[in-house]
Amino acid sequence: MQAVFLCSLMEKLNVFWMRRDLRLHDNHALYQALRGDCPVLVLFILDTDILDELPKDDPGLNLIYDTLETINSQLRKEGSSLLVKHGKVETVFKAIQKTYDIQTVFTNEDYEPYAIQRDQMVADLLAKSNIQFKTFTDQVIHPPQAILKSDGSPYQVFTPYMKAWRKQFDLQKLEDYPSEKHLTNLAKLDVMFPSLESFGYQRKAVDLPKLNWDESFFRDYENTRDIPSVNGTSRMSVHLRFGLISIRRLMRYSFPLSDVFVNELIWREFYMMILFHYPNVVDSAFKPQYDQIPWRNSEGEFKAWCEGKTGFPIVDAGMRQLNETGYMHNRLRMITASFLVKDLLIDWRWGEAYFAEKLLDFDLSANNGGWQWAAGTGCDAAPYFRIFNPDSQQKKFDPQMQYIKAWIPELNTPSYPKPIVDHKKAREITLAVYKAALNAN
Repeated sequence: MQAVFLCSLMEKLNVFWMRRDLRLHDNHALYQALRGDCPVLVLFILDTDILDELPKDDPGLNLIYDTLETINSQLRKEGSSLLVKHGKVETVFKAIQKTYDIQTVFTNEDYEPYAIQRDQMVADLLAKSNIQFKTFTDQVIHPPQAILKSDGSPYQVFTPYMKAWRKQFDLQKLEDYPSEKHLTNLAKLDVMFPSLESFGYQRKAVDLPKLNWDESFFRDYENTRDIPSVNGTSRMSVHLRFGLISIRRLMRYSFPLSDVFVNELIWREFYMMILFHYPNVVDSAFKPQYDQIPWRNSEGEFKAWCEGKTGFPIVDAGMRQLNETGYMHNRLRMITASFLVKDLLIDWRWGEAYFAEKLLDFDLSANNGGWQWAAGTGCDAAPYFRIFNPDSQQKKFDPQMQYIKAWIPELNTPSYPKPIVDHKKAREITLAVYKAALNAN
């Protein structure tokens, strides 16, 4: 990839390392970088330690690439361009140090276990060359270390965390970081924008969900968010996952309009906090005693669940929506997860991994937190015997079966499967299995 440099290679530069903050507006680290003493080079790394685990046509990767392409066009209007590198993060930083006279690397914090280790490695590497590594809070309002109990320990239950979160939040003091107003301090650089195929990946069209972003939506949110047949959710999850929108601007707009919606944003930060303080939840139950449950783990029943062929329409509709669109309504996420774990007695980690593979808005903390909530193994005050009844859920949230009929055209025909389990009996078995496992500890 041949580059044409409009700036001297000896010119001192700062680097803004873009990750899950794919925007030029209200971007905290970018704002701080642009206000520094040196021109700013914008860098994005296609990290092979992450990408090697994904399919070559991964929708999330394609969404990232589409967004980077747009960002590069915006940078070009300012006489700059986006430097896209592919490989191991450590190798990339070693290489660019040989090309650019880097003074400071600016980036926004990431709270996942891998990201924390990666960032420490980069900070140590740069320090050997006397290059500063500065991180900033951007994807959350309150970082995981900010909301703690009086004894300094992290919260483990949502409601007290939520109350403490709100107590610390002051809408009037919510800062804005108008990075878009300082783009004149970008490095004058012309670098060819690479094709995704040049790195061995496949292009695939991805539909970015349109946001619900008006007052009436937020005011009605409490009444519409659980009805899958209507456009009653914000569709913000993908945009928040990749940082396409600013959490600060979203909070500033929604806070006066909907307490329920704001609580959903606080749930997001709660699960990030849990993952940060308890990284073992990635592979284990938050409550260790639940790791002793003897799961049935029927591969045939798991396959039926994955394909939306369990014979329970509300479950199957949700799974088919996921498989076809990469999205599932949040109420259906709870229903399908409860069914897999509590009706089929299949390890929640199987379902978590399947969602991780299929969801365009996959976020490790939210996905893990949601699955452990459904399994009763997580940081939740509710006991393990909360088990969703698929029929009751359907009657309550899709009484006219509008959502179900949209995803199951063969409903009420011989080609639609019979139920693979008796819910009442399955519930009794699950309660007995859970109780026995917990009493054995």
